[in-house]
Amino acid sequence: MSEPDDRRAIRALVDDYARMADRIDNVGLAALFTPDGVLRICERGNPEPVRMRTGRAEIAEAITGLSRYVVTMHLVANHYVELAGDAATGESYCRASHVRPVEGGPDGALENYVMNIRYLDRYVRLDEGWRIAERELQVEWTEVVPVA
Repeated sequence: MSEPDDRRAIRALVDDYARMADRIDNVGLAALFTPDGVLRICERGNPEPVRMRTGRAEIAEAITGLSRYVVTMHLVANHYVELAGDAATGESYCRASHVRPVEGGPDGALENYVMNIRYLDRYVRLDEGWRIAERELQVEWTEVVPVA
């Protein structure tokens, strides 16, 4: 593969993660990781992960948790990748919307729990293509917005 092809493949991997998260395709999303891949969820200012999942089975199980929302939408931007042969690192931004019922609110009232995220990734090329070896999901800040 050429460098532009590698960059496109890695960007597609990042986009597929967001798309599969929104469709709660937990098996498909987990397959984007290496078999021993790691997903760490961190909060700004806290050096220790809030949650960590290792391996495709744990990652798949974690993604099913998105089913508690009415709908989600992950918008990915500012993707940067640094290639080093069959390995790469990357950083991308994500604005993840999670629509949910307002706790204790009137029937039918919805709010959008928005997570502003920075993904710090390590990728490797396997026989099946580029995969995520490690993803650190850093929550930079959150917002709660009423849904009309």
